[in-house]
Amino acid sequence: MFEVRTWYTRGALQLVLTLMVVPFAFPLIAMVQGSLAGSGWGNYATVLSLGLLPRFFINSILVSVAVLALVLVCTLTAAFGFSKLHIRGKELFFWMLLGALTLPEVVLLAPLFATVTAAGAYNSLWAVIVPAAALQIPFSVLLARNFVDGIPNELIEAARVDGANTWQAFRHIIMPLTRPIVAAIVVLVFISSWNGYLLPLLFLQTPEQQTITLVPQYFVGQFNNDQTKVLAAAVLTALPVLIAYISLQKFFERGLAAGALK
Repeated sequence: MFEVRTWYTRGALQLVLTLMVVPFAFPLIAMVQGSLAGSGWGNYATVLSLGLLPRFFINSILVSVAVLALVLVCTLTAAFGFSKLHIRGKELFFWMLLGALTLPEVVLLAPLFATVTAAGAYNSLWAVIVPAAALQIPFSVLLARNFVDGIPNELIEAARVDGANTWQAFRHIIMPLTRPIVAAIVVLVFISSWNGYLLPLLFLQTPEQQTITLVPQYFVGQFNNDQTKVLAAAVLTALPVLIAYISLQKFFERGLAAGALK
């Protein structure tokens, strides 16, 4: 990490960082201002009065928690296997897994729809949970493996000398040491699963199963297009993600930096 010593270098760096933030901050400011247009805070009152809003929040929480659980279990065990275990052809499997990162979500919609329909999971939360988790696993494994590579092999060997098996070494050595990267993965996966729109729109048809990201569609229709209510719903949808990131910001940045470097 470099240190900025002169005042004009600090000023130039501050200017560059400010210019980088503006394109991302402007849409957020415009969204908040638009949500307060017209009826002002009454727009939020209208959105909050939507009868199924609590159900939408609960469904989003269930989806996010389930996706997090699946991703963490698969990611940590896969990272441990790829990094510390002697598995024939593991590098080939690892690069095949990374190959999944090249596939955009929209390309997978047709086979996913056929698979979900054949499995009888259409219009259920599992139709969103399993594909969403699968799409998050490759990048999470990439981060976690780089982090686990930095854990000395001598710790695993010492545990085996003391009589620990593979599961015990994973549980008592790997899991406690991977907390920073776990925090980063939790933030990334939570943001992605909470903000997911395409999969819930395709697979969840009844209001009782829909998630919070589909709330704006209730204020847009053939005879109704109230953009102020849509923006108010978008602000309410973004609040949990903002709170989660602020709460875990320190761990997220530390874990992401550690997972990106060997």
